[in-house]
Amino acid sequence: MEFLVFLGRVLFSLLFLSAAVGHLVGSRQMAGYAAFMGVPASRAATVVGGVLLLLGGLSLLLGVWPDLGALLLVVFLVPTAFAMHPFWKKSDPITRRQTTTSFLKDISLAGAALMALGFFSLCGDDLGLTFTGPLFSAD
Repeated sequence: MEFLVFLGRVLFSLLFLSAAVGHLVGSRQMAGYAAFMGVPASRAATVVGGVLLLLGGLSLLLGVWPDLGALLLVVFLVPTAFAMHPFWKKSDPITRRQTTTSFLKDISLAGAALMALGFFSLCGDDLGLTFTGPLFSAD
């Protein structure tokens, strides 16, 4: 079972690490789109988002306070869902459907990250295949 948790951490973190690279390397382009969507201080928000993605993804991948890493991903995903995918503002049915899907993907990933946060907090040092135990404890 420890290997399955490790493999799940690796697979889950790939999306966030890839997105982190995009946010940090392509911050100018991403900030332009964020500004178009009405995000204030879009360049700073893009870089901060990239850092949250990088730290959260690395934390899960490496097993260094993976509960904190999962929390950092939730902190990124929930506001991003509302700021970047406001499906309720779209009138075109195709655009609304695409935006709804993107919104639900972010919210669903946030739900998975919350489950990971709870899982790591509950299992503590018994989890195995991590460098550290959880930062937070469910005790």
